[in-house]
Amino acid sequence: MKKWWNGISRSWYYSLSLVWVFIIALQWINYADGVWYQETTPLVLATMAVVAIIDILIPLKIIYRLIIKLFAVLGTVYYVLDHYGFYSWQEGSLTDNVETFVDTVSPYLWFILSAWVLIEVSARIGSSRRAIIMFVGTNIAALSILDSFTTSMMWEEVAWVVFAGMGWLVSNHFRYFQQRFPKGWKHLRRYPLKIIFNIAVIFSIILLVGVNVPEVQPTLKDPYTAWKNWRGEAVITVNGSNPLNGQGASSGYSREDSNLGGGFNFDYTPVMTVSTTSRSYWRGETRTVYSGEGWIDRSSNGWSELQSVEAGSELPLDESSDVEKKTVKQQVKMLSEDNVTYPVLFGAYTIGRVTDVDGGSDTSQLDWRSNPGEIHWSPTRQNRKFPESYSLVSRVPIIPVKELEKKTFNQLYADKSLDQYLQVPSELPDRVRNLAKEVTASGDTPYEKVELLQQYLQNNFAYTNNPDLSKKKSRDFVDSFLFEVKEGYCDYYSTAMVMMARSLDIPARWVKGYAPGQASGYVTSDYFPDGATEYTVTNADAHSWAEIYFADYGWVPIEATPGFDMPMVTETVQTPSDDTPTPEPEEEEQTPEEEETATPVQDNEPAVPTSVIWIASSVILAWAAVMIIRYRRELSFMIMRMRQGEALTPQQKIMAESKRWLAWMKRHGMDRRSYETLRESVSRWEEVRPDLAAQLTPLLELFEKAKYSPDQITEEEWTSMQHHLQNLRKRWRKRDTK
Repeated sequence: MKKWWNGISRSWYYSLSLVWVFIIALQWINYADGVWYQETTPLVLATMAVVAIIDILIPLKIIYRLIIKLFAVLGTVYYVLDHYGFYSWQEGSLTDNVETFVDTVSPYLWFILSAWVLIEVSARIGSSRRAIIMFVGTNIAALSILDSFTTSMMWEEVAWVVFAGMGWLVSNHFRYFQQRFPKGWKHLRRYPLKIIFNIAVIFSIILLVGVNVPEVQPTLKDPYTAWKNWRGEAVITVNGSNPLNGQGASSGYSREDSNLGGGFNFDYTPVMTVSTTSRSYWRGETRTVYSGEGWIDRSSNGWSELQSVEAGSELPLDESSDVEKKTVKQQVKMLSEDNVTYPVLFGAYTIGRVTDVDGGSDTSQLDWRSNPGEIHWSPTRQNRKFPESYSLVSRVPIIPVKELEKKTFNQLYADKSLDQYLQVPSELPDRVRNLAKEVTASGDTPYEKVELLQQYLQNNFAYTNNPDLSKKKSRDFVDSFLFEVKEGYCDYYSTAMVMMARSLDIPARWVKGYAPGQASGYVTSDYFPDGATEYTVTNADAHSWAEIYFADYGWVPIEATPGFDMPMVTETVQTPSDDTPTPEPEEEEQTPEEEETATPVQDNEPAVPTSVIWIASSVILAWAAVMIIRYRRELSFMIMRMRQGEALTPQQKIMAESKRWLAWMKRHGMDRRSYETLRESVSRWEEVRPDLAAQLTPLLELFEKAKYSPDQITEEEWTSMQHHLQNLRKRWRKRDTK
């Protein structure tokens, strides 16, 4: 047993190298999991795990280990194939069973051998820091290229590779120390917990710094976008979706919503800045017709609804509401260097009037559609360029939630013609309707049911910008999201919200635009005499949400996507008495977290899990406590120095340390009696513990010299006192452990 343990101890660095290589390889396996066969992943993982475990636990010669590994891998492969039902031992001759086994294994043979070779070779190349850095750097570069030029999000994989690389370099450093300073290493091995704790502290500090650094948006285009632009090709930009289900899609405002789904990469290219008196979603267009695959734009059938727009004039609405409205002023400046055109102007909630376009009053290219509340921009032959800036005033309703949630279906929708907002395809599976009824069974009113739908979607489905579409079987977009894929981004949540509400006879429509963006400054101008907050909006802020219609209250935006918060103005309703004035409506208070635009993350969370952050924080706090205890003398001296405004003399240090020394003796049962001098107390202590005399006597002499002698205390004497105190504690602990 001892020989076996010594063998493992001698190969500790190789064992750790296997662990780090396994972690790095695991990131590639995760990436390939959706590419190769389902059973290939466990075959590769099991092969690597078996080879690594045998190398770690069986310190024999290489030839013997290879033989053991061969049989172990064969047994593992047999078990995996049998588990997945591809092969099992049948009655018959051994030759027939072996031939069948070989035929079954052949499609996976190269994957198994590659995994074996990888784990054998990679751990052995880590003999130097240069080799480790090159190996880890190559993996990081490859994963970064995949992140930039494919729809895969590889942030988490890169983070794990960096972590493994750091661990590998730390291990290599200790191995170098062991080889160059064997005596020091022998001493260091006595304190393994200290080593592990200090490494954990370093990793925790790096982790917490990385988590808490300010979020800065990139100033350069991502490599894929730059590459496509260099080739003169258009980049597919989507509302958090890829309508063509193609590769390399980037986030952005979608022009095509008829085929929702797919994956995309976040593009942080700035689109516009919005200076505003109130944080809001920047609303673009609405859609009302759902096809089962996406939203159909029927605006071309409604050009007769278009009305001219005059600068400074109020824009009419088909659907008016009786609730009080808040005025929100905005000034939008487009930032895109490319000549990007949009079909509409973006504004908070419903736009009330246009103040100016490009600093002037020419609104000839603007048209108003009152039903959806959209301002359309129509390019002309003379001017196809989208406005560089425009100023708007929006009318944001103040929603009396307490009052609204009591309104019944009859009170809200009786005698209302709302068929276009209740459209549901005949092919919509019944299980979507049934699920909506089940989720909202405890709600009595439309608003209560909408709240229940919102909570259900936010709490039961994972946000990711690259959903696993291999799970999709249903032809209906909403049905596949709710029952098969069960993950997605804003288009999935908002569309499901609209259709589930409609299945309950609650009128709803789909809206797309931009989330608020990142607060980037505060501005004052003639247009904003009282000041306004400026938000920078990027392609990554492209978003979609739902609007629910409540008669007499208007269209109320509802956010169903987790990680986003909808800025809403609500009214706290109270029943006023004769003597109590009716309170003025106030804007709902936003927490500091809500003031920032939430950044959605994938369900596999490239962001660090909360549990890991708590562990790292605990390690840092424990380390801080240890440092305070260890350097408490220096801290007390620093405080004394700050109080008296000058450095402490050796004499003052000895007097201060003597108090701590006597307090330490008292805690260990050696208290000083009130009628004794210190010399008498020390004599009595030495009778009880004669083994401490070699330390107590010098300490007493230094104390008496500092207190009573006119001679100056030197730094050497202060150092000598520290040495005696250290030996005193060591001797005390040594006797206690016997």
